[in-house]
Amino acid sequence: MAKAHETTRSDPAVIGEGKVPRTERGRRTMRAILDAAAIEFGDNGFHQASISDITRRAGVALGSFYTYFDSKDAVFRALVRDMSDQVRDHVAPAILSAPDQVAAEQAGLREFITFVRQHKEIYRIIDESEFVDSESFRLHYATTADRITGRLRKAAERGEITGDVSEIHGWAIMGMNVFLGLRYAVWSEDETPDDIAKVVATMLRDGILRSVDD
Repeated sequence: MAKAHETTRSDPAVIGEGKVPRTERGRRTMRAILDAAAIEFGDNGFHQASISDITRRAGVALGSFYTYFDSKDAVFRALVRDMSDQVRDHVAPAILSAPDQVAAEQAGLREFITFVRQHKEIYRIIDESEFVDSESFRLHYATTADRITGRLRKAAERGEITGDVSEIHGWAIMGMNVFLGLRYAVWSEDETPDDIAKVVATMLRDGILRSVDD
């Protein structure tokens, strides 16, 4: 069975830019701010969204925002990390329960597309982070590619896939997943996540060369 290393979702208290809530109420408040920020940044973009809009949507006082975040930039950086963690944690159970590595990548893509259809704002937020905070942008993709590469290398050690896997393979699979998510989750939903993932799994398993039997 495929066993890739997947860590659990970061508590909103420790996602990098927020101050640590000391109570359950504080954690709920911080969560509400992050969820509201996702909608505001997703709908209006970083420059048009305001802290007052975020707190109004979250149903918290303006002072509560500054209890946890120093600025709009800080909550945006925290949100990028948080959304990256949400994706990771959404797909991890399906990946870990898959019987082999190709099935794991198939399950991961299926769950990724399902997640994006429920959170379309993630593409705008991640894309905008390239210009708002380029380090967060790079970290999002680098950590995702590293997780995929790590899974592939473990599968190679088990003898499931070719032994010459490298970082290039991880980035290639991630890039494919990102653009499939854009096409089939953000732009339209004209194929099911399961059907999309099956096509990709077949390509990973068999390649795209025409069979001599065709």
